[in-house]
Amino acid sequence: MSHQAKQYTSSDSGAGHGTITTYATGFVLSVIFTLLAYWAVVNKIFERRELIAVIVGLAFAQLMVQLLFFLHLGRESKPRWNLTVFFFMVMVVCIVIIGSLWIMSNLDYHMMPQQMNEYMLQQNMKGF
Repeated sequence: MSHQAKQYTSSDSGAGHGTITTYATGFVLSVIFTLLAYWAVVNKIFERRELIAVIVGLAFAQLMVQLLFFLHLGRESKPRWNLTVFFFMVMVVCIVIIGSLWIMSNLDYHMMPQQMNEYMLQQNMKGF
């Protein structure tokens, strides 16, 4: 079998695969960050702004754990393509979130309270 034939029949696709240890470490870190966020909210140990900052920080740490331990971002043979796809995904998610907030804000601004009450009454009269 030639070198080219081996290259195409190889089961290794070049993607980085994790071991049980890396998956277990990622799982444990994910659980720890989730429980820390829950504990900070339930025990009210921070003021409102500080709590939001702590939760955002823990969410960012959770994102890094997910990317590194489960999606193996940065460990693959061609990281440039995966980073490109990742940044495109971030762009699409931002467009969806910002667009949704913009639409809801626009609807809230343009819909007068009287119109809203009339609409809700009409919907209640229709039933299910």
